[in-house]
Amino acid sequence: MPVSPARAAAFDILLRVEQQSAYADELLHSQILHPLSLLDRALATELVMGVLRWRSRLDSALARLSRQPLEKLDTEVLVALRMAAYQLGFLDRIPAHAAVDESVELTKRAGKRFAAPFVNAVLRRLAKTPRALRPAAAPPADAADLAEQYAHPPWLVERWAQGLGLETAVRICRYDQQPPQATLRIADSALESELTAADVELEPGVLVSTARRVIHGDVTKPPAFAQGRVHFQDEASQLIALLVPGGRRILDCCAAPGGKSSALSEQHPEALVFAVDLHSHRARLLRQLVRAPNVRIAAADATRLPFAGGFDAVLADVPCSGTGTLARNPEIKWRLRPEDLHDLHTGQVAILGAVLDQTADGGCVVYSTCSLEPEEDEQVVEEVVAQRSDVRLIDCREQLMRLQAARLLVWSDLDSLLRGPYLRTLPGVHPCDGFFAAILERRPR
Repeated sequence: MPVSPARAAAFDILLRVEQQSAYADELLHSQILHPLSLLDRALATELVMGVLRWRSRLDSALARLSRQPLEKLDTEVLVALRMAAYQLGFLDRIPAHAAVDESVELTKRAGKRFAAPFVNAVLRRLAKTPRALRPAAAPPADAADLAEQYAHPPWLVERWAQGLGLETAVRICRYDQQPPQATLRIADSALESELTAADVELEPGVLVSTARRVIHGDVTKPPAFAQGRVHFQDEASQLIALLVPGGRRILDCCAAPGGKSSALSEQHPEALVFAVDLHSHRARLLRQLVRAPNVRIAAADATRLPFAGGFDAVLADVPCSGTGTLARNPEIKWRLRPEDLHDLHTGQVAILGAVLDQTADGGCVVYSTCSLEPEEDEQVVEEVVAQRSDVRLIDCREQLMRLQAARLLVWSDLDSLLRGPYLRTLPGVHPCDGFFAAILERRPR
């Protein structure tokens, strides 16, 4: 039997995620899905993200039914098994025979015909009790139970439970297992009217007034999308950009893919925004996505900028573990190791120190991550501040109150957004990705 286009595309993407450490979200927005119908694109996305979100739970069920250890299986065989297991356990509208038969065919298509009987046997056994794949209805008893039920690495859940409390860890894990709300940044009412006229149904954001949540419709069809006037951007990411004060010269030092650079150019049209990324291919992506005339783009190391400093404001949204974005990027949780946090911390300290040197007297640096881990957040800021006498930490409450007064921040509970002087959003506690931010002022030398 032929393999459906959606399952074939999902299989190919999952293979690249496993074998090449590719990122699923990037592949799902690449040319791979363009030939597919809207319904097939939706199914392919569901299969890819569902398998990645629930991977450990799928593997646990498959391991109980397999006569071979999963680590001994060829990657193509394991991916085919996971895809069928996800469909059997979580997608009620897909007939069991379709899930099983097409995964057998995917195994053959991948050149592993010898494994087809094995795949068929394992999946037919699994099809007898598919609902066992879903998490239990009862609240998790502890961090280990939470990690098992909601398919997260135990070491990561344990540190969340210890640092944030088990109840908050439960809310984070549950949020991570659901597709995140598609959210746009809307610069003007005319664009919103244009999208509405194209049958895109929107509703206001719940964190910031610049956000619109997509309820229904294909945002990529209206001309505004091809013209680069429509920007997908999580509400917490939009809030980070709003924290950055104005000035004549603004630096976004780790800018790709460009959502915050674009927002800064719109918020401060009188400013010249320098958008920098370390990798040349990501700088090329910036040039495609950020078309504002007041943005200058360069491929450069944030610790060795190729132009003069003296910036009035800097956004240092640094490379990080991304543990606040697992709903969007679930493969991260299977790649990250505890020891990675130390290496990330070292690089983050270097970037923050370097951009402070590039900041004018009286200027501000907004340091941010999409990580929930203290090593990448307050510990970076506290280490840098302790080393310097020319830096003052500003309480984020001050800027959040200004944003509230300007009706840019619509979330009413300021206390929930703050941890000490820092901004902190938490998935499941807030309806967005998890972000951290600190505001540092450069004192006159």
